[in-house]
Amino acid sequence: MRPPDRSDRGRRAHDPARRRFLHDTGLAGSLLLAPAWAVAATRDEAAPEFATRSGRVRGFTDRGLHVFRGIPYGADTAAWRFRPAPREAAWDGVREALAFGPACPQRDSGGGAKSEDCLFLNVTTPGLADGVKRPVLVYIHGGGFANGSGSDPLYDGVNLCKQGDVVVVTVNHRLNLFGYLYLEQLGGPDFADSGNVGQLDLVQALAWVREHAAAIGGDPDNITVFGQSGGGAKIATLMAMPSADGLFHRAWTMSGQQVMAAGPRAATQRAELFIEAAGLAPGDARGLLALSPEQLLEAALAKDPSRVEDRSLHFCPVLDGGALPRHPFWPDAPAQSARIPMVIGNTKDETRAWGREEDFDMSWDALPEKIRQGQFVDIPVDVVIAEYRRLYPGMTASEIYFAATTAGRSWRGAVEEAEARARQGAPTWAYQLDWPSPEEGGRRGAYHTLDIPLVFDTLTQPGSPTGNGESARRMAARMSGALLAFARAGDPNFEGIPAWAPYTLPHRETMVFDDPSRLENDPRGAERELYQRVPFIQRGTT
Repeated sequence: MRPPDRSDRGRRAHDPARRRFLHDTGLAGSLLLAPAWAVAATRDEAAPEFATRSGRVRGFTDRGLHVFRGIPYGADTAAWRFRPAPREAAWDGVREALAFGPACPQRDSGGGAKSEDCLFLNVTTPGLADGVKRPVLVYIHGGGFANGSGSDPLYDGVNLCKQGDVVVVTVNHRLNLFGYLYLEQLGGPDFADSGNVGQLDLVQALAWVREHAAAIGGDPDNITVFGQSGGGAKIATLMAMPSADGLFHRAWTMSGQQVMAAGPRAATQRAELFIEAAGLAPGDARGLLALSPEQLLEAALAKDPSRVEDRSLHFCPVLDGGALPRHPFWPDAPAQSARIPMVIGNTKDETRAWGREEDFDMSWDALPEKIRQGQFVDIPVDVVIAEYRRLYPGMTASEIYFAATTAGRSWRGAVEEAEARARQGAPTWAYQLDWPSPEEGGRRGAYHTLDIPLVFDTLTQPGSPTGNGESARRMAARMSGALLAFARAGDPNFEGIPAWAPYTLPHRETMVFDDPSRLENDPRGAERELYQRVPFIQRGTT
């Protein structure tokens, strides 16, 4: 049985713009409001239970699987603001794990509880302490480093568990200023980890998963992390964090890369702007401890110095010399993760996700300024337009805009990571999703977030942009099947797709997921070469 749905998502699920926003921020499902253990529910004496390190939890059964929501893996972070949190407090009796825990405080238009008490995870499993060593898949949600939660209905793990006999875990952690505001140079050693506590929360969650893997029916020596957008960037960062070494064994990222972290100078400059916007004296890091979450989120609206457009302060992992002693993928791939098999994916039409009505009917006069703001790398706009018109003479201004901003945005980071792994000789596979969403007559193509319901095989969940037609079902079978094969054996090949060769230089082998799928060498190679004329600088790190 499912616990009762108290959300209003059904009422709003048919708004395409809202769906795209919720997909990208990871907020579509964070809509159950009460703390997990306090929710009143119909007691079923046969409801599944297991013992955690801090007490027993009771979940519910969904389509024959054991489901637990809102299990704490760390303490309430309100008492540990800007610092690593200790483990969760123990409890007596049996704690009800029926509803998602709160998400980290964030600015968004979605519903759901939000609190600094946000260190919760959710488990879906075919068995409990049954001696079966199932692969454990831990999903890290998107929304950049600013928004989201692990409770979106598109992250429902039931179909993956049923199809592959695996365990699926989703997680909440600290975000935005709560997880990535760097204060060490202003507040001293008490704040040494402040720029990376959101990442350290994930380390703590992965340690909890390893510790409890056998109890939830999984294998502590076979843990796969996978994530989309910001989730992929968090995974790339974990691959360079010494405290994460050994906590996961495979990594699958989707349209999310983190080649560079913010340097301490740039991160401190943002902290100074933030403190000023909060109305405190210059450098008063400790004064932030007395402000409410709402006051802090308001201060974060100060303009970021590195952004062309008018955007609020950007917080991301920081090269602090401790929790993160090196850039995730610069100048090379991290040695500690060379043994970890990795899949690096992107969608062909990433930026069509954010396209406004006028962007689909753009004039040639409007194109230069739109590309200047959207391509995220510093290359002459006239050179970009001239090269696209040479390569693709039939493209409209709108088509060039979406192609150029996609190539100059997250895809460039994917190329940097894949090439660094190839030079290292680390086992790596690349994919590109070309299969288009049928929404809006297909005009958004294979846009950012489209691979989420295909990988989870959650085509019929609220907010899925795939439909449930024959072609969508084939695509979901291919992508979820590749993920499950990868989780089981560290290789995404299985009988449902063409042979998928690892990524090497100079061939750049890439699986193009389409209907039918195919393996290509260096798809969009001319676009890659265009953008590799200039150095790559990670968005928001300077």
